[in-house]
Amino acid sequence: MALDVIYCLCGQSSDLSRFMIQCDICKDWFHGRCVGVREYQAVDIDRFHCPRCEPYHGPSVLKARLNWHRHDYSEADAANKAVQTGTQVFIKELRGRHFHSAEKIITRLQGSELNLSYIAGDDAGGREKGGGGGGGEESTTTTGFTQPILVEDKTGLDLVIPDLPFSVMDVETYVGPDHEVDVIDVQRQTDVKMRLHEFIEYFLSPARTTVLNLISLEFSGTSLSQMVEPPSIVRKLCWVNSSWPTDPPTAPPLSRPNVSKYCLIGVENSYTDFHIDFGGTSVWYHVLWGEKVFYLIKPTPA
Repeated sequence: MALDVIYCLCGQSSDLSRFMIQCDICKDWFHGRCVGVREYQAVDIDRFHCPRCEPYHGPSVLKARLNWHRHDYSEADAANKAVQTGTQVFIKELRGRHFHSAEKIITRLQGSELNLSYIAGDDAGGREKGGGGGGGEESTTTTGFTQPILVEDKTGLDLVIPDLPFSVMDVETYVGPDHEVDVIDVQRQTDVKMRLHEFIEYFLSPARTTVLNLISLEFSGTSLSQMVEPPSIVRKLCWVNSSWPTDPPTAPPLSRPNVSKYCLIGVENSYTDFHIDFGGTSVWYHVLWGEKVFYLIKPTPA
């Protein structure tokens, strides 16, 4: 039986579950954490020099930044190519644009008003819109959920959230530092896998070299889940809660998906590209602290 090949400064063998990087001088492999290189940082390195080779060959060489508007900022012929989503130029242009007032496309409600009667369109408040023409008049009751709904005060929603102060460190405590998450590298619009502790470490860093956005942390199966309950109306409308089969007559129970509780953590200039949520589902957001800007586009048949 062959012995495991020893790698890295730590003297441990290779581990495919951990990010590793090869030195361009000695060709040895190292665990990223052991040499201070995170996976999301590696794409910026042109030539990596390990701690053993650095005294003789100098520090690692970073890729030259040749543009600010492409996912590959070292792209040599980028001058005549279009601006790509998530890049610094894109974010600057997006934030500088002027849009029509959102008041025309959102519905503002009090927490107590967002109930089943409203969603069904038979709200006792008689939310109707009338129109006249040709001497006649018609009135229709609006179906409740045809526009984005904004509730500015959570009172009446039956929403449960952690008491403030509640920080990203608390998220790590309740979810677990080794919980693996998919993180978006905003400037490249690509996914990076890392442990939650690594992302929190990045979030708290005073000198970030890139923009990372965490939108995939589903925490239903963690201790954090006990501190969060969606609004009452969300629980009532959820088909997984109300209709998921628990005892199919001719088959074993289907695995119930955990897609109901997400913790989103982003830094300044975090950006998620325009999208329709999976399965065309509706989502609810509660901003615990900070600010989140939504750009809304009305769906069309196309």
